Amino acid sequence: MAFSHVNKKGVKYYLHSKAFTLKSGRVQTLFYFGKEAKANALDAVPKGYKVSETVNGLPVLKKV
Repeated sequence: MAFSHVNKKGVKYYLHSKAFTLKSGRVQTLFYFGKEAKANALDAVPKGYKVSETVNGLPVLKKV
């Protein structure tokens, strides 16, 4: 089951991640929220992060 967050406007968002390799060879992981749960959806918030919202109500991950 994908992790979901309902914002202050009542819209449900699902947490996703994508890993890609930089030119230096380091692997970078990108976390993002989407309105639909897709194949790369996560089951929980990664350790060391918390869910917050922008002024407009968009969910974002912040480091703790």
